[in-house]
Amino acid sequence: MPTPSRAAIALDTPRLRLREFDIEADAAAVLQLLNEPSFHEFIGDRGVRTLDDARRYLREGPVASCRTHGHGLLRLGLDADDTFIGMCGLVRRDTLPLPDLGFALLPAHWGRGYVQEASAAVLEHGRRTLGLAEVLAITSIHNQRSMKTLRTLGMVLEDTRPLASGAAPVNVFRLRLGPREPALG
Repeated sequence: MPTPSRAAIALDTPRLRLREFDIEADAAAVLQLLNEPSFHEFIGDRGVRTLDDARRYLREGPVASCRTHGHGLLRLGLDADDTFIGMCGLVRRDTLPLPDLGFALLPAHWGRGYVQEASAAVLEHGRRTLGLAEVLAITSIHNQRSMKTLRTLGMVLEDTRPLASGAAPVNVFRLRLGPREPALG
């Protein structure tokens, strides 16, 4: 019996479009994002230096996560013209008991509320479509900007700890999403 197909994730907000990554079409933009000094400082160096590295990162990361878990990092574009500005979505890590909210934005688009808007849409999708009751988020301990965004979304700092042996400690935030709304009909 064939496996039922899964609908691609696509979320729209008043100013933004979130969708699953297209490996070929989005590799150059992801290469740029993952090599921003702010990405290296606050998220980490993923070793992505070439278009082939970016394709591998997308294939083995966000694309594989969407296929395996039904959620992952999504491409974030402006609604007006779909200009790539970053990524946002739910990540599944072996070191955490729940999916966690992740986001990264090109610095040229900081300070406009895009991360909060995209994150709210992702969290609502997690609650309504995925049936999640809680999610986590992690930040480096010095990433004040992301911590402020998480608190604005209603997340509460739960712990500061390393996620793996020998790793630097991170802040772990938690958000209870509330009950899933019953389907109408």
